[in-house]
Amino acid sequence: MIQRVPRIRSFQLLAIYLAAIFIQPALGTLAEDWPSFRGPTGQGISTEANTPVVWGHSSHVAWRKSIPGKGWSSPVVYQRRIYLTTADPIEDTESAKQSLRALCLDAATGDTVWDKEIFALAPSSDASKHDKNSYASPTPIITANRIYVHFGPHGTAALDLEGDIVWKNCSVKYDSRHGAGGSPIISGGHLIFNCDGVERPFVVALDSATGDERWRTYRPDIEPERFSFSTPLEISVAGKLQVVSPGSSVVCSYSPDTGQELWRVRYPGKWSIVPRPLFSHGLVFVCTGYEGPAELLAIRPDGSGDVTDTHLAWRAKDHVPHTPSPVVAGDELYMVSDSGVATCRDAAKGSLHWRKRLGGNFSASLVFADEKVYFPSEDGECVVLATDTKYQELARNDLEEPTLASYAVADSSLFIRTEGHLYRIER
Repeated sequence: MIQRVPRIRSFQLLAIYLAAIFIQPALGTLAEDWPSFRGPTGQGISTEANTPVVWGHSSHVAWRKSIPGKGWSSPVVYQRRIYLTTADPIEDTESAKQSLRALCLDAATGDTVWDKEIFALAPSSDASKHDKNSYASPTPIITANRIYVHFGPHGTAALDLEGDIVWKNCSVKYDSRHGAGGSPIISGGHLIFNCDGVERPFVVALDSATGDERWRTYRPDIEPERFSFSTPLEISVAGKLQVVSPGSSVVCSYSPDTGQELWRVRYPGKWSIVPRPLFSHGLVFVCTGYEGPAELLAIRPDGSGDVTDTHLAWRAKDHVPHTPSPVVAGDELYMVSDSGVATCRDAAKGSLHWRKRLGGNFSASLVFADEKVYFPSEDGECVVLATDTKYQELARNDLEEPTLASYAVADSSLFIRTEGHLYRIER
């Protein structure tokens, strides 16, 4: 079901279209913007200088804001405002009706600018989720004068930046098994997201201006488990856009205009894929999932059809994450396993520079800023490392609250969502 308010003016549609046709790095027009999951490039990279090194629960905290309800969506920052989603129980238990909401905060003060209910999730709905998931885990995305919020099979919506709803789409249904996890992207004028449920997983594109479905491409036959939770990544190869989308047993690249599959790499028997892919040094990096140890695949994205046997540049099998997305900083690729073993590899060749057990468990994605890599653990501690081919620990910082959300970086600050709060951390 699609609900739509009256169409916006033609010049506004033109602005949306022009913003949407450029590749993902163009989403943030200002240096301090962080407009989507994992930032302007979708890969956890910030160009900000003087970002924090040391902080604590009560030190280097510009402000701390209590966030109603529960959600593990990451904050996004656009023109000095912060946007995020949450699920607020209307009754006392999480199994009761949930108010699925979008919030806007002032980035300077943390004050609430607006708070809007987008959907109401009834207790009878299929609302199963993993203990580490929430009903509001997908991260919003901003382009031009729209914010898009996504709650998996429970609905997707576009709002203007003052919180007024432009359209809603509740027609994209699938059984997510553990709740929604992946976030949407904008590519080719479309809002694209994975629907990797337990039966007939697919990738879908909605018209970003109207919410109408433009294409739906089903995954190749997958056995035994089909569900996954990753976020696609738009890349450009030889001047043409691709949408790289990992799912269970296979990663596929699609045309953003038509949904046509361009190439695929198989990893049979691997499922529940969470980390977002990376694109650097001419290679696409994909983490495979369960069962057993994950692998990191480095893929040349210039092939056609099934390129499993022809386009793998290298692969790594040790301490590859099932959940936190890696990051490439310069010529090095950094990652951390769910159980806390960090590694640094040469991005082009895959050779190992160092390995170090950090301690703790990890789910949030890594962030690179100001020659530092941030490794946030589930219990609220963040290990800050210098970018180097030798292990250099700069600090360990503890907010004393659990966190599964990935950081946002804007205006030389970190925006960190914990279980109950949103923090602005400054140097």
